Amino acid sequence: MAVLQMQRVSICALKKDRKAILEKLQALGVMEMNQIADEEGFEKMDTVNAKLSFEKKAQLTETALGILDIYAPQKQSMLSGLAGKELVSQDEFQKITAKKDEVIEKADALLTKSKEIAEIKANIVKIENRIESLEPWLSLDAPMNYAGTARTAMLLGTMPAGTDEAAIHEKVAAECPEIEALDVQIISEDADAVYLAVFCLKKEAEKTEETLRAGGFARPSQISNQIPAKEKENLKAEIQKLNKEIEVTEEEIKGYATSREELKVVGDYFRLRAEKYEVLGTLPQSQRTFVISGYVAEKTVPVLKKAIADRYDCVMDVEELKEEEEPPVILKNNAFSDSVEGVLESYGLPHKGEFDPTTIMSFFYVFFFGMMLSDAAYGAIIAIACFVVLKKFPRMSKSMRKSMKMFMFCGLSTLVWGVLFGGYFGDVVDVVGKTFFNKDITIKPLWFAPLNNPMKLLIYSMAFGLVHLFVGLGIKGYMLLKEGKVLDFFCDVILWYVFLAGLLLMLIPSDIFASIAQAKIVFPPFVNTLAKALAIIGALGLLLMSGRANKNPVLRIALGAYDIYNITGWLSDVLSYSRLLALGLATGVIASVVNQMGSMFGKGVVGAIGFAIVFVVGHTLNLAINLLGAYVHTNRLQFVEFFGKFYEGGGKPFEPFESDTKYVDIKEETLS
Repeated sequence: MAVLQMQRVSICALKKDRKAILEKLQALGVMEMNQIADEEGFEKMDTVNAKLSFEKKAQLTETALGILDIYAPQKQSMLSGLAGKELVSQDEFQKITAKKDEVIEKADALLTKSKEIAEIKANIVKIENRIESLEPWLSLDAPMNYAGTARTAMLLGTMPAGTDEAAIHEKVAAECPEIEALDVQIISEDADAVYLAVFCLKKEAEKTEETLRAGGFARPSQISNQIPAKEKENLKAEIQKLNKEIEVTEEEIKGYATSREELKVVGDYFRLRAEKYEVLGTLPQSQRTFVISGYVAEKTVPVLKKAIADRYDCVMDVEELKEEEEPPVILKNNAFSDSVEGVLESYGLPHKGEFDPTTIMSFFYVFFFGMMLSDAAYGAIIAIACFVVLKKFPRMSKSMRKSMKMFMFCGLSTLVWGVLFGGYFGDVVDVVGKTFFNKDITIKPLWFAPLNNPMKLLIYSMAFGLVHLFVGLGIKGYMLLKEGKVLDFFCDVILWYVFLAGLLLMLIPSDIFASIAQAKIVFPPFVNTLAKALAIIGALGLLLMSGRANKNPVLRIALGAYDIYNITGWLSDVLSYSRLLALGLATGVIASVVNQMGSMFGKGVVGAIGFAIVFVVGHTLNLAINLLGAYVHTNRLQFVEFFGKFYEGGGKPFEPFESDTKYVDIKEETLS
């Protein structure tokens, strides 16, 4: 339940040790670079071109891996994405990177072959388009560029759809009666055009074409010097030839599949180089020395001293942060609470001096999640599945591991709430007993069944919500006291506690509460008097003190009245916790409906099979839907109701200079 204390560490070392020190810092991954202002006598290297060169090579290996994934894909299980990065030894990493030039040549070759395939496929598309353009002319028994005989000419082209031979003869006879001879042959026709060949005397060819053009005649865009049917055969043969070239090239690409791991390692190598040169370009350097400065967690400073200061000729200066500095944030929580750090990070990390609510939030988060899902069988499935995944994939990413741990704890909470409420796949035990065994078999809830007493669950939901809100207000008070703002603590926290406590004690014995709780609670007279006194004292205090920053008495009272009006916001927040009831009932009701649907098949083998199918499909869907609902609404209760009482967030996450690889992790020295 803490934000690690950060310090600024500056290292001034000899330039000859620059490479070794940078690589050691990158391997340790404990410093976020934040260079000091430029000083006289220091300048910065221009590393842009080198960085771009490394990034280009890393991208080349990435492209090559993408090509291999297309033509020589690896067989992977559905859960392979959880396995994390492959761990390689330092020796193995150096052995592969020693032949990085050879690996880059392989990547270039893969890219070249991929381009060759793309070009061949583009040629095939062109040929297929050419074949498509030949289809209407396949019955033509002469080359499309046939010029005719010594005295006759062939005009090949198209006319508008619906045109027939008679219409063409009539048009030519009407517009050019002097044309002596004309023969029209319809080759084919479709919904768009009529494809035809017109034969005429050569001396009248020009005039004939002009007449036909007036009626919509158009020459084909592409012609061949062969008979169309023969041209089609030649083009298909060309496609077969090109497809064989593609097959050969694909086989050559598959031959590079054995270099997949080398490509991954070399790609990560160039990524590391690019990151190092990016940092190198920010370092102030003189002719013989250089300076590194950045943020380091206070607890890792000794490790940094041991790794750098004790091994190299350098000066390491450790200093506390200045008042105006906003350092990056590293959260430190116990094994249970760190599982929900991702939830907090999605809202915003605490800024400098702000309280880290992760530990307190984690208990409420798991508590509310389980209450919303509230089925012991569902909880067991979630917990066991997450536990198995955690054990099977020990190298999964840090964020994924936290999420799996969070859902495992939420599953355990759901299991507990399911036992308390008597939910085991809804009422499946009762339904199976009555349907298949004609017996009433019931597992009684350890506490009570929400479906039988929803109002009781509503009361408890709001009570739990009120505790949640009061804890949030208490954290606000703690932060004010920590900052020495005693008056603010009294006016903004204590007075609200007094006011709310008075109103709550007045509400409990009322008829409204009795109608909801279905029970009448009577307090002794002195408690009723105390409740009214607390409410009045709290209201008067808020009225007079909420606007204390303003000297104008009228404005001060107005601001106080507005603050009292915020009691409606508290009411709205408390009502928000009714979602604990709503989602809990939804899980149970849908599960019961699924069980009833399954029981409609009756007894016997057919009934058992039908029940099993409905059971598996129905409960899978119910679990998926309500799991999502519980996650979303539990987050909302934290973000809106809880954090709204005290938390601002806005802190910057710690982004260390580290070996940020994509495919492999390199065994390095561990922090001790």
